[in-house]
Amino acid sequence: MKDERGLYYHPFLHNTRIRMYIRKIEPDICFRMWNADDDKLWEEHGWVPYSAIQEASAIYEKKRGGLDPKAAYDIRVARVLVREDG
Repeated sequence: MKDERGLYYHPFLHNTRIRMYIRKIEPDICFRMWNADDDKLWEEHGWVPYSAIQEASAIYEKKRGGLDPKAAYDIRVARVLVREDG
C-alpha cells in the first residue's frame, strides 16, 4: 500500500492503526513505524536500516524476551513492495 508518507504494510494484522513504512536507502531497505494512536512515534523515531534490525534480532535470540524484531520488520514483504513500486 502507499500513501503520502510512502510504501507501507501492516506489521500486526490485528491492528491496522499501526503501519510499517519502508523505503530503499542504498544499500539497505529501511523501516519506520507509524501509529495512529501515537503522534510522537513518527517524529521521535527515524528510518531504521534492516542491518540494525538484524543486530537487534540477534540480541533478542540470545535473551529470549520481548518483541522479536523480525515479527514487525518483515524484509520479505518490504522487498516485494519496493520491487512492485519500482
